Amino acid sequence: MRTFALAVAAALALWTAPAGAAERIVAVPPPADDQPLRPAAAAETLVLAGGCFWGVQAVFQHVAGVTRAVSGYAGGSEATAGYESVSTGRTGHAEAVAVTFDPGAVGLGTLLRIFFSVVHDPTQTDGQGADIGPQYRSAIFVRDAGQRRLAERYIAQLDGSGLFGRPLATRIEPFQAFYAAEGYHQDFASRHPDHPYIAAVDRPKVEALRRLFPELYREVPALVGEKAP
Repeated sequence: MRTFALAVAAALALWTAPAGAAERIVAVPPPADDQPLRPAAAAETLVLAGGCFWGVQAVFQHVAGVTRAVSGYAGGSEATAGYESVSTGRTGHAEAVAVTFDPGAVGLGTLLRIFFSVVHDPTQTDGQGADIGPQYRSAIFVRDAGQRRLAERYIAQLDGSGLFGRPLATRIEPFQAFYAAEGYHQDFASRHPDHPYIAAVDRPKVEALRRLFPELYREVPALVGEKAP
């Protein structure tokens, strides 16, 4: 397993592209057929991949109604669900985040709207900014027919709007399993706010959430905590 120091060094090495390569912030409309809030319903989970999981986790931890956001791996087998293996880009895994939420407080469509607006650039294939490889792909790992239907229709809606100027590259993949990442990856943005990668890439995403979705932004993030999931 790669040590914490080596993981940080690898992330810093990746972030060498010019500023123009950073992900874009695009305010998108809500899904045309969004689901209504469902008070008293059981918690639900949405698994999303959109580049380095540090930033994806950080954004959703600041969304009101999200009770837990865990960084991890989805799309591959348990045998290769580790940072060193996934970083090769040959495992089928994507760096992903399992977002658990209260459907009475925030809807699935709203979470997808945030995903497409501020979390990442959904038009970039197999990468985000200078983070290149299929492990950084844009993907929604759908858990049931309802999630698939909403995701498919929303992507078609956004493609038809022309807001991004090119087609979305987001893949809709069937959810098979989610494997939590190593403990040192959890809550990374909150524990290392001055890390160069966090300051350059991920802090602007959280700020964009606060600016574009003030009614959904909460100042205190829902952290995983010191114990690895």
